[in-house]
Amino acid sequence: MTAAIHRAYVTAAGCQIHYRQAGPDGARSPLLLIHPSPSSSLVYEPLMAELGTDRLVIAPDLPGHGMSDIPPEPPAIAEYAATLLALEAMLGLGMFDIVGYHTGGLIAAEMARQHAAVRKIVMISAMVLTDEERARLKGRAARGIDEHAASFGPGWQNFKTNFWRMGNDEARTWNLYLEAQRNPSTSAWGMTAAADYDLTAVLQGLAQPILVLNPEDDLRAHTNRVGPSLRNGKVHDLPGWTHGFVDSKAVETAKLVRDFLDN
Repeated sequence: MTAAIHRAYVTAAGCQIHYRQAGPDGARSPLLLIHPSPSSSLVYEPLMAELGTDRLVIAPDLPGHGMSDIPPEPPAIAEYAATLLALEAMLGLGMFDIVGYHTGGLIAAEMARQHAAVRKIVMISAMVLTDEERARLKGRAARGIDEHAASFGPGWQNFKTNFWRMGNDEARTWNLYLEAQRNPSTSAWGMTAAADYDLTAVLQGLAQPILVLNPEDDLRAHTNRVGPSLRNGKVHDLPGWTHGFVDSKAVETAKLVRDFLDN
């Protein structure tokens, strides 16, 4: 039996945030799931259905993503984190855990830096960037609507063939691709924020237990650099896994997350 997923809105830090929710509010710490950019909380639905069987799970759409409001200016990682901490306060989560995927992992680390309410963190890959990689990310400019539209078909073929390779439901993969196409004028904001964030320095100051899942995705080389920065954490390699494992390996991923959070 898996958990049902419900959707709702709440206004936090002046921004209307759309979120998905599953599971009971009980003895275990609530779990916040932060998606990569550009995407939305839709990424997490299979994992929410598994993890929501024994804990409250909340997956928000970041500002400017999914069905949340677009902020007036590009947020920094610290501002994304502050908004989600305001969301957490509005929902009354108390002490809570976080799973953060790619840029979501940066936001998770920053939330822990800003507030002691964060208990444990699971990062899916770690954006430990060189100066050259930061420059490339900063160079990713937002595209115009016509340019975006012209690349739509080839982009879909690339997404399903070369990116979300472990997805096991083409209709769901299509919907995930569509989520990444929302708001083309602002869709690069998350990556720009990531380019300006020093994850290594923040991790060195965090005492919370951290599990870094290391699939063979486009951040594999970056994640391989994170170990020396973890004060109280470990890296768990996932050989043969890549993007889409949260779909096709939802049961196995939920077990990895649950074992870490509950022990």
